[in-house]
Amino acid sequence: MSVPPPLSPVGPSPDAACAAPVTDVPPAERPTRVPAQGSQAAAHPAPGPAPGPAPDPGSDPAPVRPVRPCLTELRLSAFAGHRQAAFPLGAVTVFAGRSGSGKTTALRAHEALARLGGGAPLAEVFPDPVACVPERARPDTQRRRGFRIGCTADGPAGPVRLDIAVQAEPELRVVGERLSAGGVVLLETALRDPGRRTVQAAWHTAGSAPVTRAPLPDDRLGTALLPLRVAGKTDGQRRVLAAAEQMVVALRSVFACDPQPDWMGTPVPTGSGRLLGGCDNLADVLWRTREECVRRHAQLVGALAAGCARPVTDLLAEPLGDGTVRALLDRGDGTRTELARLGYGELRYVAYALVLLTGPGVLDLDTAGEVPSAMQSLTLLADNLDRGLDVRQRAELLRLAVRMAERGHIRCTAAVSDASWAVRTSGVTVVHLGP
Repeated sequence: MSVPPPLSPVGPSPDAACAAPVTDVPPAERPTRVPAQGSQAAAHPAPGPAPGPAPDPGSDPAPVRPVRPCLTELRLSAFAGHRQAAFPLGAVTVFAGRSGSGKTTALRAHEALARLGGGAPLAEVFPDPVACVPERARPDTQRRRGFRIGCTADGPAGPVRLDIAVQAEPELRVVGERLSAGGVVLLETALRDPGRRTVQAAWHTAGSAPVTRAPLPDDRLGTALLPLRVAGKTDGQRRVLAAAEQMVVALRSVFACDPQPDWMGTPVPTGSGRLLGGCDNLADVLWRTREECVRRHAQLVGALAAGCARPVTDLLAEPLGDGTVRALLDRGDGTRTELARLGYGELRYVAYALVLLTGPGVLDLDTAGEVPSAMQSLTLLADNLDRGLDVRQRAELLRLAVRMAERGHIRCTAAVSDASWAVRTSGVTVVHLGP
């Protein structure tokens, strides 16, 4: 495979090896490209389909759009071991497969998209970009190789697609990006001059000029920059803004969590009270949340009672004389057990239950601050979710994830080695990956 191609309305790259589309979309589903400036297509858009008969009152109602933007599909067109892969994402999604089937890779791509949506530069998101290139991808005549990823976000603006082509060699850069909705390409970028650290961008305007063109950095996601560049004066610009903002909100509300039991039981200094991805500061978070939300804390205690081997009546944080705080379990018989005494699986269970029962304000992630929290849905990414958990713990944890997802505030995407236990849980989307 050559370097991913530019996504330009002007035409394919002169290199034949770079002329393939970023995603293999059937012609009937391919979005209409942003018309070239001054084209007849912009002045006289093609008429839409003729109106059909009135809907039958007994027919299925139109699908209800999610109030909170969320990802509904992950596409790995050419990423590490995945080729032309598209995975559905439900409120609770479990990737299952043997070691080497690509479960972790799928979650890594999901997290990478989230970080790009938050404005992170490519070098920070992909510290080893060559590892993302398909193993047998061959360089083109200019020694370029790369990878392609994408996703779909649903919400008030309807389904919005994002596809990105990244060059990994000889230098890391975005060489093409496409944002589309309703069959129309709203943003398209392409690398025109390899000597410059920019890509040429064109976004939908639908005003006196059909498109607006401007250079954008080649190390950032253009979609995340659009709210700063688009004025929103025309219907077309407002459509672009709505699609871009929906995609960014869906991407940014992602928390990758991999609890590390070896760190979780030790006393920690009091700090921000925001849970880290490794959950090593869990005691500090409990010190804050136990007083702030009594109802959620009671639900957490109930979840622990269902998943721990011995009785649990409370989970609390105790300050120590040296400025640190430690977590304790109250057994209800006058005994308090330090968290460090729990088993490996119990500690991971405690950490995941805490994440599912809290919100973005308690987790160490940078959400879209300009959007009310009631309009955002947190997504937990949990690789090796079942590691160290017994049969009862993993079942209880999955049921808790489904129950919280039904409220609309949290989603969960996890990876497990065997999902035979998960397929029996209602509300779970299981994606089976081959060897």
